[in-house]
Amino acid sequence: MSIELKNICKSWGQLDVLQNIDLKCAKGETLVLLGPSGAGKSSLLRVLNLLDTPDNGEITIAGETFDFSAKLSDKKLTKRSQMLRQKVGMVFQQYNLWPHMSVMDNLIEAPVKILKQTKQHAREEAMKILEQLQLADKADVFPLALSGGQQQRVAIARALMMKPEVLLFDEPTAALDPEVTNQVAAIIKSLAITGITQVVVTHEVDFARKVASQVCYLEGGEIVEFGGAEHFQQPQTPQFTNYLKH
Repeated sequence: MSIELKNICKSWGQLDVLQNIDLKCAKGETLVLLGPSGAGKSSLLRVLNLLDTPDNGEITIAGETFDFSAKLSDKKLTKRSQMLRQKVGMVFQQYNLWPHMSVMDNLIEAPVKILKQTKQHAREEAMKILEQLQLADKADVFPLALSGGQQQRVAIARALMMKPEVLLFDEPTAALDPEVTNQVAAIIKSLAITGITQVVVTHEVDFARKVASQVCYLEGGEIVEFGGAEHFQQPQTPQFTNYLKH
């Protein structure tokens, strides 16, 4: 399994945002997390990258296992989290590109500083990815001069520069028009062919149908329905059936 969660729980004060989450996702699958606002989708995504630490349970992702019942020390957890993020990339909803850097410099920053690649090698790798995403002519442009869809593709390119085993997307099509949404869907489907495991948080059912090989529907921090893409045609619970009607 590329991803396996066992009994993952997370709360903020009295609010339980994740409750007893158990799921498995094989290498190369695209798992879509669906559910109403407040269901726990983004919380689950952040836990997968250890941006938020679960209260208990066990996570195995990209070959690394974290047992939170063992109460890892903050120092050890921080070090292991940093190592994990070299294998698990994340594309944020707000893109988080550095506005004072060109597209190229945004892409090579982490490989040079973290992976210790030479600038020449990093630039060559960046151009290959920009060409794949039809952004080669934007290498020297600054992010604020790009459209939202172009910034989204640059954010994906930056994540791919670290050659992740798992790639996480937080609402990748928020505020994008239908044509650009289709482009993002095509990118995610092309990445699945390469064997990258992907987890996508979205509220758009049509987009989810296009990219998902697995779907996880949550409500109130709990998994209500989980399974293959056929669940879109044959939902197994009244909650998911009702959600798909919206």
